[in-house]
Amino acid sequence: MKYRNLGRSGLKVSEISLGSWLTYGTAAEQKAADACVAKAFESGINFFDTANAYNRGEGEKAMGAALRSYDRSSYVLSTKVYFPMGDGPNDRGLSRKHIVEQCNASLKRLGVDYIDVYFCHRYDVNTPLEETLWALDDLVTQGKILYPAVSEWTGAQITEAAAIADRLRFRPLISNQPIYNMFERYIEREVLPISEKKGLGQVVFSPLAQGILTGKYKPGQELPTDSRAANSRVNSVIKSYLNDAVLKTVEDLSQLAQNLGISVAQLALAWVLRQPGVSTALIGATKPEQIEENVKAIDVELNADTLAQIEEILKQVASFSPTR
Repeated sequence: MKYRNLGRSGLKVSEISLGSWLTYGTAAEQKAADACVAKAFESGINFFDTANAYNRGEGEKAMGAALRSYDRSSYVLSTKVYFPMGDGPNDRGLSRKHIVEQCNASLKRLGVDYIDVYFCHRYDVNTPLEETLWALDDLVTQGKILYPAVSEWTGAQITEAAAIADRLRFRPLISNQPIYNMFERYIEREVLPISEKKGLGQVVFSPLAQGILTGKYKPGQELPTDSRAANSRVNSVIKSYLNDAVLKTVEDLSQLAQNLGISVAQLALAWVLRQPGVSTALIGATKPEQIEENVKAIDVELNADTLAQIEEILKQVASFSPTR
């Protein structure tokens, strides 16, 4: 495994990391979570990500249980706060009340004394940004979190947060967690350059586009019965990728990968990791074999000619925008 600093911090994270969105606590059993976490450790992965909103806390419970037998200093653990965790008016967002209450609840569900990286899952337009950053800074002072971070924030929002942190002497944000893959590249325009300037590293999720970039889905063919796309509980996002243009593009990418002697998933992950602002790529897995396959991407080097071929193939879906 290879490791990179998370943003401008001294925290080292594995280039491939393991997440739990749509997997642990939802579509996968605890036994599968345990097996995947064990394979992740064996592969050198040290960064594990979850969120309080993943199945209303069940994702955190599953991840915490899977990590329980490992020394706490041996891994980096992140979770998130923002989305509704109840029906009350204060059971959501980034107010001090919700942040503090949910941090304490996450610590209990995870079974740990501190969270390494605590992400604001989205930007809260209904709460003053100073209040949010102050609450995060207080949690750092209390030792409940080590580093504050954000997820899917715009370049302007990151810039504003950095200015407030500088002015009020709050601990700086060290990371942003955006979606990033061959089909969704919005962060290249503003988020990546601004984050690099402000010291935030990217923890990118869905680098395989919900599994589309594994090549398992074929144009005109039935969905594999054991796939995420066939699972009505978790396929609301992936369905928007299932069109002929996207699937034809994946076939072309698969042919290029085959010519290089690698899988299309490894090609897609190596492509994401080429960006200097990306600290780690979050993968999801329900089988240890998926992790074993994906971590091989860290040794794939893409030369200029290969990158040019990828860009030419991706022109087919230049106007594609998934439904969210």
